[in-house]
Amino acid sequence: MPPTQAESVIKNIIREIGQECAAHGDIVSETLVAFMVKAVVLDPSNGFNMDRTLIKSDVQKLVKLCVSRLLDSKNPSLDTIKMQVYFDMNYTSREEFLEEHHRVLESRLSSVSREITDNRACAREELESLYRKVVSYVLLRSGLGSPTDIKIVREATVPAIIHEAIPAITQHIDSQLQIAQDQAYRYTAILEKVTKNPLMSMELQPYMLKEALYNVRQYEIFLQIILSDIITCAQEVEMMTKQLGAQLEQLKMIVKSKTAVPTSQVFPIFISLSKLWTSFQDESVLISVLSSLTAHLERFLGTHEVLFPEKVIQDLLEEVTVKTDVCRIKEHMEDKVRLVDFRKQEWLFPETTANFDKLLIQYRGFCPYTFATTDGLLLPGNPAIGILKHKEKYYTFNNRDAAYSFAENPENYIDIIKEKAKKNAELIQLLELHQQFETLIPYSQMKDVDKHYIKPITKSETSTQTDTHILPPTIVRSYEWNEWELRRKAIKLANLHHKVTHSVQTNLSHMRRENSSQVYPAKDVGTQSLREGSTRVPRPQIYIAGLRGGQTKVTKGVKVNLTRAVDET
Repeated sequence: MPPTQAESVIKNIIREIGQECAAHGDIVSETLVAFMVKAVVLDPSNGFNMDRTLIKSDVQKLVKLCVSRLLDSKNPSLDTIKMQVYFDMNYTSREEFLEEHHRVLESRLSSVSREITDNRACAREELESLYRKVVSYVLLRSGLGSPTDIKIVREATVPAIIHEAIPAITQHIDSQLQIAQDQAYRYTAILEKVTKNPLMSMELQPYMLKEALYNVRQYEIFLQIILSDIITCAQEVEMMTKQLGAQLEQLKMIVKSKTAVPTSQVFPIFISLSKLWTSFQDESVLISVLSSLTAHLERFLGTHEVLFPEKVIQDLLEEVTVKTDVCRIKEHMEDKVRLVDFRKQEWLFPETTANFDKLLIQYRGFCPYTFATTDGLLLPGNPAIGILKHKEKYYTFNNRDAAYSFAENPENYIDIIKEKAKKNAELIQLLELHQQFETLIPYSQMKDVDKHYIKPITKSETSTQTDTHILPPTIVRSYEWNEWELRRKAIKLANLHHKVTHSVQTNLSHMRRENSSQVYPAKDVGTQSLREGSTRVPRPQIYIAGLRGGQTKVTKGVKVNLTRAVDET
C-alpha cells in the first residue's frame, strides 16, 4: 500500500474509534487513539500481522479492541498510557518552552506595544491613559492576571509572588513523590510475596497489581522530571535576585539626591533591570505551567483506590517487610561482581570509572533479569555491584546472582523484555524502549534517541616518556621585552606616518630601459732586468748636548750634527 493511502486509512481508523468512544460518552484525543492503535497492533495476542495489509475484518477487529480498551474505566494500564500521552503533549524542555512563550507573547502584544510607542501624549489625561496602557501591557506580558484587579496591579509592581510559589510547589511535589514511592514500595513487596507463593496468584490477579505498579512508577518518574525543572527555576531566581539587588544598589549610588543624571550612566542599568524583569516573568510562567502539569497528573491515579482499597492492601502486607529502594540497594552494596569470573564481558565500577554517575542506564535503572524472570516485577538496580557493558549499552542489577545470570545470555533476557513490552505498551516509555519500538517514540524524548551517547572514562595507571627538545629552538630576533625599547619603536613608527617620499619622472626617462656593456679589463705588464739597483740617502743624526744642566743655573745646549755625507754612504 502506498504511504499516502496507508496514512489515509490510519486517519479513518482513528476517526472512527474517536466517534465510537464519543458515542459512549468518553471524549478521547487523536494522539491517545493513535497510541492505542499501535499498542493493540503490537500485542501478539491480538493476532495482527505487521507484514500484511489490513483487510476490512482486521479493521473492524482493531476498532473494536481499541474502543473496548479506551472505555475500560478500571484499568491501570490505560491510566498509565493516558498519563504518558498527556505528559508528552504538555511537557517540553525549558529552552523550547521559553522560546515558544516569547514568540506567542510578541504576536499577542504587538498591537498594544504599537499603541504605547506611537503615543504622543501631552495633557495630563493622556499621560494617565498612557500609564494605564503600560501597566496593562506589563500585566498581559507577565500573565499574572486581569489588569482590572488592584491586587494584580500591585503584584506587577513588586514581583514577590515567585519567591512564594517555588517553596509551595516544591513542597507539594515532594509530598506527592513520597506518597507515590510508598505506594510503589508496598506494591513491590506484595508482588514479591506472590512470586514466592504461587497459590496467591490465583486469587489476586497479579497482572493487575503489576499494571498498578507501572502506573505509580511512571507517575514517580514524571514528578522527578518536574521537580528537577523546579529546582533549576529556583537556582535561576536566586541568581537573578542577587543581580537585581546589585543593579538597584548601583542605581542608587548613581542617582542619590541628584536632580539630573546623564542618560549614559543610568540607561544601561535600566536595560539590565528590564532584562531581569523579563527573566522573572519567564520563571513565573514556567513555574505556573509546571504546577498545572503536576496537578493534572494526579487524575491518572484514580484506579488504585478502586481496585486496591487500603484494607485489601493491609491484609496483603501481613508478614511482609516493605523495603524502600535505598534499603534494597544497601543490602547488596558489598556484594560486587568479581572480574575474574568474566573474560568476555566488560564491567564498570565507580572506583575505576570517572563519569560513572553520568552513564545512561538501560530500563531506567531497573534490574532486567528480575523483570524478565518474574514476568514484569520492577526492582531497582544497584550500580555499586557493577555495571555490565553489552553492545555499547549499560545494565544494572538488583544483586550479584542476577548480574551473573543475565551476563550468561543477555540477548535472551532482552528479547523477553521486548515481548513483555508488546503486551503492555506503557512499558515502552516507562523503560525507555524507544529504539526497539521507533513508531512509539514520544515527542518529549524523540530528541534523546540520537543524542551523544556518554561513554565511560575508565581510570588506569599509565606513564609516558618524551624526548627533550624534539623540535629545534625558534628564536624571534625581533622580540623585545623592554618597555622603553617598545616605546622607542612605537615613536619611530608614529613619526614615519608624517614623512613623505617624493619621486620625479621626466618625459625623457619614463620610457628608458637599463643598458649594460661588456669590456676587457687591462692586463698587468712588467719587465725584468739582470740586476737590481737602489739608492739611499744618509739618515739624519742630530743631537743636542747640555740639556741635563750642570753647575750653573742656566742651561746651555750645544747642537751637534753627526749626519754622514752623501758620498760616504
